Formats: sequence, C-alpha cells, structure tokens
Amino acid sequence: MNEIAAFDYLGRAVDCAPCHHRNRLSAGRCQPLKACIHDRYARRIDRFFAWNADLANDYLAHPHFEVRAIAAKSADVFRLPPLLDDPEETVRWNAARRLPQARILPLRADPHREVRIRIATLLDGDDLTPMMRDEDYYVRLVVAKRIAPARLGPLMNDPEPEVRRIVARRVPDAWLPSMMDDADAAVRLDVAARLDGDLLARFASDTDWRVRHEVASRLETRHEGILTRLAEDADDVVAEVARTRLAPAQRRISA
Repeated sequence: MNEIAAFDYLGRAVDCAPCHHRNRLSAGRCQPLKACIHDRYARRIDRFFAWNADLANDYLAHPHFEVRAIAAKSADVFRLPPLLDDPEETVRWNAARRLPQARILPLRADPHREVRIRIATLLDGDDLTPMMRDEDYYVRLVVAKRIAPARLGPLMNDPEPEVRRIVARRVPDAWLPSMMDDADAAVRLDVAARLDGDLLARFASDTDWRVRHEVASRLETRHEGILTRLAEDADDVVAEVARTRLAPAQRRISA
C-alpha cells in the first residue's frame, strides 16, 4: 500500500534539509511519512509529539490548527489558557480537556456546539445548570444525563422528547406523576416503566400500545378489572400479555 505523500499545510512538499529538528531524524525521533511536525496529516503530527513531547510548548502558536490542537495535548498546562480563545474549536477543546473546571466555564457559551457538548461532559454540579438552557438539544441531553436528579426540574418540560426521556428515567420518584401526561409516547413509556400500583394503572387507556403493554406486563393482578379490559385490547400483543397474566387467577377460581 502506497504511503500518502508528505506535504505541509500549504501544499508544499516536506523537505527535511531545512528543518530545525533534522538532528532528531538520525536519533529516530522523527521520520518522513510517519512522524513529522511539518506534515499536514494529523496522525503524523500526533506521532511526532508522541516522540517529542518536549517541543509541544514551541508550537502552540503554529499557523496550522492541527499542530496547535495536537501540541495542546502535550504542552505544559500553564501554557494552555490562551488557547481557550483560539479561532479553531478543535484547539479550544484540546486545551479545555486538560484544564481545571473553573478555567473552562466560559466555554459553556462557545459558538461551536461540539465544544459545548464536550464541555458538558467535563462539568458537574452547579457548573452545569446554565447549560440546561442551551439552544442545542444535544447539549441539554448531555446535561440531563450528568446533572444531579434533584436539579432536573427545568428539563422536565424540555421541547425535545429525547431530553425528556432521559429526565423521566432519572428524576426523583415523587416527580414522575407530573410527567404522566407528556405528549410523547416514548416519554410516557419511560415514566410508566418506573411506576407501579394505581399510578401505573392510570396508563391502561394510553393511546400508545407500548405503554399499554407495559401496564399489561407489570400491573399487579389485584387490578383484575383493568387486566380483563386489556385482555380485549385492540393490539394483539397487549391482549395476549394481559390474558397470560390473568390465567393463573382464573385457574384458581375454576379449581
């Protein structure tokens, strides 16, 4: 298999002769087509810094963003804060992932959604609260997965059903009844999966067969009247589950 030719980020052929680090070539710390700071391919740049981490600080202002981003993974941490204002999101993220939470809080409002998503994976507690109002649903989805259950209240009415589904799986039990009338059937199903007794029974007439199936599968047999009604459900799968649940009780009665 032919190697991808070595060109720099400006499209010029890479030449080892004028390179400042040509002494490292003989020492095996760089190699054309494999590990080179001037090559435009990220994998080769990454390998260069893996072999020469001591040079990372010198390349944090390099004009090629791939070099800056990869250098940020090995550079001294105290040199990273200025990179949080880098014009390239990849550079900002690689700097942020190595810095303390207090230093990366401004990136909660980063213009690039991928940065905000990744920042949400690094934060916790009160630091996540402002991100519940993020315009991007996936940012809010990450927040819903990470923030403490007792803080999920503002997301219970999130406009995105996938966010509300996560909330339904994590909120305190006492909050579930307020989500029982959610407009999205998948959310109601997640709510039903956590309920039992009289609250679960309230889903017996749900418009979605999956929710009724959850009721038929788990409702206590003391709710025989509801199970009997579900045994005649318009959906065959729901009806069959309800009949199966009722069968032992009916055998006891006939015995």
